[in-house]
Amino acid sequence: MTTADDLFVEASAVPVVRSVALSHLSIELGHLYMDDFRLGPERLREQFRRVAPWAHAAAGQVPSSRPRVSTCFLIDDYFTRFSTPREVVAALVDAAGSAGLTIDYVARESGCARAGGVDVAAVVREHLVHEPAEGVNGGRPPATETGWLTNGERSPSAAAGAMAAPRPWQPPRQSAVQNHSIFVDIELWSETAGGLLWSCPFLAAVWQLQRLGLLRHLGEPIAEPEPATPGTLPESWDDMPAIVQLNPAATPLRAYRTFTALDGRFLPIELAVRTILGQVWIDPAVDAQVRERALAERQPLPAEPVGRIGYAFI
Repeated sequence: MTTADDLFVEASAVPVVRSVALSHLSIELGHLYMDDFRLGPERLREQFRRVAPWAHAAAGQVPSSRPRVSTCFLIDDYFTRFSTPREVVAALVDAAGSAGLTIDYVARESGCARAGGVDVAAVVREHLVHEPAEGVNGGRPPATETGWLTNGERSPSAAAGAMAAPRPWQPPRQSAVQNHSIFVDIELWSETAGGLLWSCPFLAAVWQLQRLGLLRHLGEPIAEPEPATPGTLPESWDDMPAIVQLNPAATPLRAYRTFTALDGRFLPIELAVRTILGQVWIDPAVDAQVRERALAERQPLPAEPVGRIGYAFI
């Protein structure tokens, strides 16, 4: 596992961290599966009709006389491939327009795994911080080895050796518990014949870090948005940039804070996302850039990135 100490040995070895343009707020207008698209245009229009009031309300809460607010939409091309970028994005833009919404940026979920030659998900994995629960004896390997991350201590196995008495059952326990535990154990990836298959919560966590302007590789931003229109998009998902900017007048994709409107079925995934983000080590130089710029605009931010994320489950 790569640690913060491993990454920063000598000042001369530290790459210069390039800053990125930032909006005040990044609003995600939804995340749908292939089955949602297969239900046709009316299903898409229904999605945006439900999202519109929440998106407008979130934008109206930005404490600035000249708010910079951008919108985005994430397309699942990682677990399932369907239709073409040109057809899917055109359908999304049309449906959003019917609800009075503009989609500024469209991203591919595959771009949260790999983009521009960078194994983005692997970069984030190497920054996971293993936090053993109190009293744990080290029997459980860190998440970077097992592919499983937890927010506490799971129930011990009842199995015992041939000469030992059975162990009494003990409940799982959340690390930062308040009165009663809410314990989660999250699969970050699985191994397949083709390599690692990243989980939906882990890719969604990468997407949040991207939107918060906290992702870097050797000091450089990852997957800068590329300008496009639905009509100029390729026929193949593999040929589509990780992030495209559809609206040339849009404020930056990345922002001090994010807001995401989702169907209630995504709530368990977002609980996992927040748990993952709570155990990702953020480069202090990158985070300092974002927080200092926010403070200069009188937009103070929570110390923890997870506190900069808002939701509406509709």
